Amino acid sequence: MEKLMVEGGHPLRGRIHISGAKNSAVALIPAAIMADSVVSIDNLPKISDVETLASLLEDIGASVSHSGTCMTIDPRNIIPMPLPNGRVKKLRASYYMMGAMLGKFKKAAIGLPGGCNLGPRPIDQHIKGFEALGAKVTNEHGSIFLRADKLTGARIYLDVVSVGATINIMLAAVKAEGRTIIENAAKEPEIIDVATLLTSMGAKIKGVGTNVIRIDGVSELTGCSHSIIPDRIEAGTYIIAAAAMGEEVIIDNIIPAHLEALTAKLREMGVHIETGDDQMYIKSPSRLNSVDIKTLVYPGFATDLQQPATVLLTKANGTSMVTDTIYNARFKHIDELRRMGADVKVDGRAAVINGGTPLEGASVKASDLRAGAALVIAGLMAKGVTEITGVEHIDRGYEDLEEKLLALGANIWREQLSTDEIAQIKSS
Repeated sequence: MEKLMVEGGHPLRGRIHISGAKNSAVALIPAAIMADSVVSIDNLPKISDVETLASLLEDIGASVSHSGTCMTIDPRNIIPMPLPNGRVKKLRASYYMMGAMLGKFKKAAIGLPGGCNLGPRPIDQHIKGFEALGAKVTNEHGSIFLRADKLTGARIYLDVVSVGATINIMLAAVKAEGRTIIENAAKEPEIIDVATLLTSMGAKIKGVGTNVIRIDGVSELTGCSHSIIPDRIEAGTYIIAAAAMGEEVIIDNIIPAHLEALTAKLREMGVHIETGDDQMYIKSPSRLNSVDIKTLVYPGFATDLQQPATVLLTKANGTSMVTDTIYNARFKHIDELRRMGADVKVDGRAAVINGGTPLEGASVKASDLRAGAALVIAGLMAKGVTEITGVEHIDRGYEDLEEKLLALGANIWREQLSTDEIAQIKSS
């Protein structure tokens, strides 16, 4: 087991290249099994979630090969065998195997998904969609079983806007008989990315990026090649780091329109930002203004950037409030920030930040992926050395994090945990 060490106080300057979108990749890889021939997916991020999904595909008979950022998937020998807990528990996006296998084989058996512990994140909307298409869904021994004689298109209204449910229903519906209409659908760019792959495979999908998606089922899907969009959350994380410590930082390979909710707030805080076609220039101001932030479904402020933004606000003058309307349990990093000297309190779904209190290096623990990224930014801002455990969470979503930050001038490295430290973590 490893820990991440960050020596704070070093200004950031230079440029970094953003990887392919993690939240696209974890849906595109399951989607690829629906083809009847080989699928190539390029611009994949080198993260542990991608490795876990590749292993899951191999478990059910797919042939998977890698060449740089490209993964080639041959699904022709896949069999619809159950995927119980185990690797499935390592990431929440394993639930996309439900929609993909149900669409392809009319049956699936998947262990309940894992991933970051962000409080209750039910999959009831997924199940509602599968049942509307004609599947019988049961929970047996901790696994979800889906069975259907056939899938038939239906009108499905999502009670809450859900990225996962929108994609999962879309996966199952592309091979259903007739037309499926998903109302109150999520609009995230990653959904468009998945629909682009499916359309290249022969699916008939309209309305993606709006709140009503129409899908006309097809009988077969063919292989294709696809390149993943840039990761807007990784980009946002480094943009926030640059807003905190950047003298001159250029972020390459981005889609600026995907980041408008973030950049609008940063400009309100006084951060200097210049935007090009596929890059962004950021410079930290001498003084940051306090702001209020509320997370919303896309195109609103992303919940995945709430934790890094909260860290940045500890540097702003005055009092700020961050309200998370998506995951009310996404404030587990606050206790760790308090260890570093932050003046922050949580009140229900909101965190109140009294800014202007310098952070001090401390021993902290990442409770989830984005909390880990937030603590890295806190370490960059802090005086002294910050020691971060729970590094495995960070590795799920950030490719070459240390290398990218080192290229900007940060002082960051990994160390092995001692036997005593491992025992302490296991007992906590």
